Amino acid sequence: MMISPSVVIIGAAESGIGAVLLAKRLGHQVFVSDGGKIKTDYRELLQSQGIDFEESGHSLHRLGEASLCIKSPGVANEAEVITALKQKGIPVISEIEFAATQFQGKSIGITGSNGKTTTTLLTHHLLSEAGISAGLAGNVGKSFAAAIAEGGSEPIYVLEVSSFQLDDCYTFHPHIAMILNITPDHLDRYGYVFERYADAKFRIVQNSNEEDYFIYHKENPGIKEGLKRHQVKARHLPLSLFPLEGEGAWCDHSHLHFQLDSLPGGLISIPYEGLPLEGQHNQLNMMAAGLAALLSGLNPDQLKFGLKNFKNAPHRMEPVGELNGVSYVNDSKATNVDSVFYALGSMKKPVVWIAGGVDKGNDYSQIEALVKDKVKALVCMGTKNEPLISYFSGKVPTIKSTASLAEALTNAHALAAPGDIVLLSPACASFDLFKNYEDRGDQFRAAVQSMIQSAP
Repeated sequence: MMISPSVVIIGAAESGIGAVLLAKRLGHQVFVSDGGKIKTDYRELLQSQGIDFEESGHSLHRLGEASLCIKSPGVANEAEVITALKQKGIPVISEIEFAATQFQGKSIGITGSNGKTTTTLLTHHLLSEAGISAGLAGNVGKSFAAAIAEGGSEPIYVLEVSSFQLDDCYTFHPHIAMILNITPDHLDRYGYVFERYADAKFRIVQNSNEEDYFIYHKENPGIKEGLKRHQVKARHLPLSLFPLEGEGAWCDHSHLHFQLDSLPGGLISIPYEGLPLEGQHNQLNMMAAGLAALLSGLNPDQLKFGLKNFKNAPHRMEPVGELNGVSYVNDSKATNVDSVFYALGSMKKPVVWIAGGVDKGNDYSQIEALVKDKVKALVCMGTKNEPLISYFSGKVPTIKSTASLAEALTNAHALAAPGDIVLLSPACASFDLFKNYEDRGDQFRAAVQSMIQSAP
């Protein structure tokens, strides 16, 4: 006889499995349903925990008996199973929301179209280096629910949060909330309406109050428009590329400046030279993380030390080798045009640009001037290269169309001269030729290193 579940979890990947572990720890009767095949290690974990599950489809009659649904972020709100559960009046929440209801400490929530992972890792690094006990979870590392299920005793959690996770949050309340930027991305999940996507990002501050902090890029158009639609009660701490009046952080050609009333003299300035993260986008990321760290108790010397010894995650402007005077850079995480804008903007040498993959309706006009100025050759890598070729024909001296990494790298190597940079910064998703952007970056790194090792 099947027992009616009190909690159903839709989706059995990292987020869903974390929700399973937390729900079980709380004593719920759990049922897991995945529309596709569950990965072997996750299936084995469910079996070892005695969790009832199904895969390759949803039993709507059984799911409809639950009192709560926890939805994995990869499952769209318009999915038939979610629509059916909502029609039955069953609450649908995200794994982040579920975990947050069981967490008594303070969180730093970080969202944005680009830079989330770098800023999350940097914020956690700054706190840890200063001896502050802080957890790391969300869209990076383990899920928040899994962390809480395993104890979650840290007083602060640094959380990377995507728009998909925020969609189903209602009480989630970071003490320090960041929106790094909002640019077109994932619009297929939002009916191709940019404002709906931006509104999802602003859910990170929907429960803020006057004792909280809101860190955001002042000049970003998506954020500026969002602030017209959303009242944010938290204390505003803008990031800017120009001098600020009042609290926040800004940068010039040589320093990062942090302005807080709580600082000695109200201001500290840190030379940019010698810091490991390059490019204007990373200046903004460092300012965001630095403000959060200062608000969490770091002193100026701790902040300077932590910034200097940080090492970024792979696939984000990652140097992977040099051959015959040509540098190779893995920026596979750049899955949209905005990311490529910042990557090209940080280049100080001629670029052979490898781009392409699954085009999500990209508008390349944003990077046209940079491409004309920086790129000597474009190597398109994908199964459908027509959008890139069509847009940049006549704007880049040389364009090559390739359908594999090996072919793309061979062409890039032939086109590059000593002093050039071969930059993998695709502007597109990876699913035509690779499992994900990590697989694409890993294969690129391995191929470059193999090429270097076999060189005469």
